[in-house]
Amino acid sequence: MKQERLSNQSERIYRVDKFIVPDHAREEFLEKVQATHQLLKKQSGFLQDFVLEQASGPGEFNIVTMVEWNSIESIEPARAAVMALHQEMKFNPQELFTRLGIKADLGNYKRVGI
Repeated sequence: MKQERLSNQSERIYRVDKFIVPDHAREEFLEKVQATHQLLKKQSGFLQDFVLEQASGPGEFNIVTMVEWNSIESIEPARAAVMALHQEMKFNPQELFTRLGIKADLGNYKRVGI
């Protein structure tokens, strides 16, 4: 049973996005994140998410979002749904980042088997 659970966990994929968000951009940025995450929670394969704000420490990224998916196959349909939502909202993330001076480091991660 334990091995089966560990095997299932090894298939999970984690979308981790790290952002440098200036103070003046925080409210508008978080509004967009909230809308996006509300949609993600409804997608097949969604397991959990976190939106984190740096509380202390020297790191340069002050907001981090994480979504856990049950497998890599869940990513593409979710990405398509997000793109459709953004189009419906007339929202262009790159325009927002440029206009507000937000820097992003985006990626998918998997568990390390240690």
